[in-house]
Amino acid sequence: MERRAFLKRAGAAPLVVGAAAPLRADASPVGPAPAPVRPQRLRPGDRVGLVAPASANFHSVDVEIAQDVARAFGLEPQLGAHVRDRHGYLAGRDEDRAADVNGFFADPKLRALFAIRGGWGCARVLPHLDWETIRRNPKVVTGYSDITGLHCGLHARTGLVTFHAPTLLSDWPSFSVDHFRRVVFEGEAVTMANPPGGEERLVQRENRTRTITGGNARGTLLGGNLTVLTTLLGSPYVPAFDGAVLFLEDVNEDIYRVDRMLTQLRLAGLLGRLRGFVFGSCSECAPGEGYGSLTLEEVLDEHVKPLGIPAYEGAMIGHQARQFTVPIGAPVELDASAGTITMLAPAVV
Repeated sequence: MERRAFLKRAGAAPLVVGAAAPLRADASPVGPAPAPVRPQRLRPGDRVGLVAPASANFHSVDVEIAQDVARAFGLEPQLGAHVRDRHGYLAGRDEDRAADVNGFFADPKLRALFAIRGGWGCARVLPHLDWETIRRNPKVVTGYSDITGLHCGLHARTGLVTFHAPTLLSDWPSFSVDHFRRVVFEGEAVTMANPPGGEERLVQRENRTRTITGGNARGTLLGGNLTVLTTLLGSPYVPAFDGAVLFLEDVNEDIYRVDRMLTQLRLAGLLGRLRGFVFGSCSECAPGEGYGSLTLEEVLDEHVKPLGIPAYEGAMIGHQARQFTVPIGAPVELDASAGTITMLAPAVV
């Protein structure tokens, strides 16, 4: 669900075991990056937990659709106890949303946690999560947009490899379905390359990539939504970006905001620690009528080119119907000249 549109739209649930961990004022550095932990791959018939760690599900049909999507993958969905709750724009109180996450990680019968939607709120549950239980029970976690907060916290605290992928209320065209199956079910080490053609035009216009700085780089793939990532800076829920390949995306942001957030990443020292950089889509991020501002291309060039690392933009990552399933925390090789990201090993076992 689009992060800035969650207020426009935002089943009786089985009881979930586990309770939220007490709120801890822990602002200490994370320390060295934990070793990557790969979850078990999914198989048809697996039971999976459906959670709403961010915005509320304002319409009951949304919960029904989410369940149907899980069933379409051959999975058995189990609703979190609080997915129908509402606290203003949030899907219930922070402690209750965290309790669903904690309970599903503690439940040995469940193989994955699927986010129903994004919106806003994941960062608020992070202090309530039971990191020891999560560390002992690695599972597939999927979602994007505001779910970036959950992805970052999980990897920073436990080393868990998670998946920046459509939420259950996303469109799920065949491209996204196929890519998700290959990465999470089949355990393929795929190459993420925008498909050519498929348009009734002389040359391709959609999903083109642009090289910012050519070359190849290897590193741990980290990132997600730019706005959400910047809100976590200075917290103990930011992964170690030393030697990482950073991917970013966003939606409905004025260009000056993108500039401001990239400036924040640079001033915080994050950009200077990278080996590679990928920008996906920034949907509805036009410079405005008359081009009175910098363009997104100009902003990326000004912030990323001086880094001197392989970088490109246009990867099919972000708020768009067709998108890759991106393994956060997995080792990859970036080819910025070709516009590809290649997994160096399966993200699941």
